[in-house]
Amino acid sequence: MPRKRILLAEDNEFNRDLITQILGGEYDILAVMDGAAVIATAMEERPDLILMDMGLPMVDGWEATRRIKEHAALKAIPVVAVTSHAMREDAQRARAAGCDDYLAKPIDEDDLVAKIRKLI
Repeated sequence: MPRKRILLAEDNEFNRDLITQILGGEYDILAVMDGAAVIATAMEERPDLILMDMGLPMVDGWEATRRIKEHAALKAIPVVAVTSHAMREDAQRARAAGCDDYLAKPIDEDDLVAKIRKLI
């Protein structure tokens, strides 16, 4: 059975490396650093899940999520917001943009893994 693929949209190298280290043993990680790249990569690769930093350059994570969820071929891909915006209204805003779940930074490893397993 092929490994599930996660598209990681994260512009911070430390966070990208940390999440890749946490998940790389179980999932194939496709990493991009801006919102335009996450949309293009989602179209091309059709990952099983997207971890979306909401503070991305070029196209922010809010808009990238909206565009992904508006596309018929991509809208079923679960998107998890991963953001330093940690207020309750930020979680509501992420869901309004189309995110299926929400994780505040700094990342809790157990919470990250549990949310991913729940969605894919």
